[in-house]
Amino acid sequence: MAQAIRTQKSEAIAHFQFEGRLVKDVPFGNGHINDTFLLVFEVRRMGMMNVILQRMNKNVFENPIQLMENIMGVTSYLREKITENGGNPERETLNIIPAVDGKPYYQDSFGDYWRSYVFITDATSYDRVENPEQFYQSGVAFGSFQKLLADYPADTLYEVIEGFHDTRARLEVFKKAVSEDVMGRASQVQEEIRFVLDREDVANCFGECLERGGGSASGNA
Repeated sequence: MAQAIRTQKSEAIAHFQFEGRLVKDVPFGNGHINDTFLLVFEVRRMGMMNVILQRMNKNVFENPIQLMENIMGVTSYLREKITENGGNPERETLNIIPAVDGKPYYQDSFGDYWRSYVFITDATSYDRVENPEQFYQSGVAFGSFQKLLADYPADTLYEVIEGFHDTRARLEVFKKAVSEDVMGRASQVQEEIRFVLDREDVANCFGECLERGGGSASGNA
């Protein structure tokens, strides 16, 4: 398996519009869906350039082309909005590196799909919140993201994972899992179960908004 992905990765690297000489290639991050790598290229005119290369999980994302069309549409829109607001689109949104054929992805000879982004330097992500300030800043960032996309044409997005945002259906699945308790552990997490069930009205509000015609821009990426 390790040899196979190395072969695929080498093929993918050769088919993206990367510049310079590859000097580093290492696994990156703690994600559990896609296979992610940090590549470092030595570029004569600008020094070192870091990029992210990902093999998309086609078991999760069954239509990677639609997924990348969503991302292309949203990131292009965000670049325009960020530029209009005097921001820095090189840091404030993802920047896709196209394949040599100009597509935002590459399909290798094994049938897997790859994508690449410019690495955002001096940025940090957290697997676990460490202090209230991080909670606050994540809220600010998410609010800014939603504001920028408020006028995005949501009907142009593909629903690449059917029902992913259906919180009402997810709550029903949760209730079923609690009721069946196949591992016999529900008694140990009654407080957590009650926390979720007490907020059923929140889970239903998104579906109710959609039924009233109040949809929002929400594809899967």
